[in-house]
Amino acid sequence: MEREKGMSRRDFLKISASLGAGLAIGASGMAAIGKAVQPAELAIADNGGLTTEERIPMYGEHQAGIVTPQQTYMYLVSFRITAADRAAVIRLFRDWTKFADLGTAGSSMKSGSNPQLPPSDTGETLDLPAAKLTVTFGFGSSLFLQDGKDRFGLASKLPLYLQDIPRMPRDNLDPLMSGGDVCIQVCAEDQQVAFHAARNFIRLSTGSAAVNWLQEGFISGGGGKTPRNLFGFKDGTANRLHDTPGGYDSVVWAGDGEPDWMRGGSYMAYRKVRMLLEVWDRSSLADQEDTFGRYKESGAAYGRKEEFDEVDPSQLPDRSHVRLAKETKQLIHRRGYSYTDGVDPRTGNIDAGLLFVSYQRNPEEQLLPMLKLMQSRDALNEYAVHVASGMFACPGGLREGEYIGQRLLES
Repeated sequence: MEREKGMSRRDFLKISASLGAGLAIGASGMAAIGKAVQPAELAIADNGGLTTEERIPMYGEHQAGIVTPQQTYMYLVSFRITAADRAAVIRLFRDWTKFADLGTAGSSMKSGSNPQLPPSDTGETLDLPAAKLTVTFGFGSSLFLQDGKDRFGLASKLPLYLQDIPRMPRDNLDPLMSGGDVCIQVCAEDQQVAFHAARNFIRLSTGSAAVNWLQEGFISGGGGKTPRNLFGFKDGTANRLHDTPGGYDSVVWAGDGEPDWMRGGSYMAYRKVRMLLEVWDRSSLADQEDTFGRYKESGAAYGRKEEFDEVDPSQLPDRSHVRLAKETKQLIHRRGYSYTDGVDPRTGNIDAGLLFVSYQRNPEEQLLPMLKLMQSRDALNEYAVHVASGMFACPGGLREGEYIGQRLLES
């Protein structure tokens, strides 16, 4: 499929933003713009046997990457804002938005005509499609108020439920891997495409923000199947219970009473859960299934035959993971990814587990009671340790021409 000739206002903004402020516009300037962007092919791309219809729209009522079907790869990047004032924050968010617009549309910048200057793009996606790239932005409570200081005049716009997740009884949290002023979730079907986006958000933040932490995740699945975690069990089966527009309204999207900038947004919870794989792998199949209350192969709850059959908690062991989740009578939208971080040099054990990510409209009602109950009673605690945590408010979706956080920073 050929692209239409000519240039839309949106294309022009993307190109001019990527080229930088010093570009002269005129006959020669327009020629330079025309050569600056290398669009990805609009056709379907075959990437190592994986066929991907590559573009997911960035604009809409809600941010992409929340209820979007999960892509195979994810990066979470947390930033600490170092900018001195709100104007500098706005410049950073504009730059991030322009890059996200370019990347999700499947375009990338050429290296540039002056070899004495750094390239305008890091270049590792020049020959790759957009690969269903999505970028989701969230703001931590410290962006609004930090140590009692209203750094950017945003304290009055703090969302209703934005606060750090309280420390749970069994937590062993690393503060260097938790929290942050801003968190960016990048997902794609190609790992290099996802990493390219994460890398360039870091590059563009120079002088305005510093990286707190970065996490890399992946999932199995595909073809509409529920992904399996590293314990071998399906993770996210309950998402089917609210998989309708009305279900998302009641479970995911922020409700009445929130600031205007949160309309259409959601709360993103993050927990890094290290799985004790060596202990798990020495456990019997019966013990593993009792821990979850589901059959490992089918994913069906005890007393049922199919994965999505309605769960009867009375059929499940008292301390099983699924039974405790059901007892809270709350739903969350799970979007977890597995991670591997090599081998712990102190123990020789594999450092791997789950990057638990969930979205919900009211974490105090939906998530925190579930966490407290599970941290105190869940049989899974014998095989897992929570080592990092974070809560972020994700604003509603963007209209074309807006930058992320504009309604927060300029209203």
